[in-house]
Amino acid sequence: MKREIQTLQTFKSDFFKALAHPMRIRILEVLCEGKRTVNELQTILGSEGSAVSQQLAILRGKNVVYGTKDGTSVVYALRDPLIKDLLQVAKRIFDNHLVDA
Repeated sequence: MKREIQTLQTFKSDFFKALAHPMRIRILEVLCEGKRTVNELQTILGSEGSAVSQQLAILRGKNVVYGTKDGTSVVYALRDPLIKDLLQVAKRIFDNHLVDA
């Protein structure tokens, strides 16, 4: 049981580390709306490809997103749709802190 709790805590820690960058959060917010290619993400984010690709690699490495090949493009999507709920809850927490500030 203790090992199981430690494994869960490690998973949570690694998961939140994967989210700990503004561009990665923004990528996830965009992917909440649907699947996107790197080029689409670049356009939406107004960022260069290497930066977007680097952040996607981190999210892929932590199994937060996945990519599927579509011709010459890779289409990215959320691995778990509950990420959308998590981001919505985080926004509500943020809004609560604004009310208190």
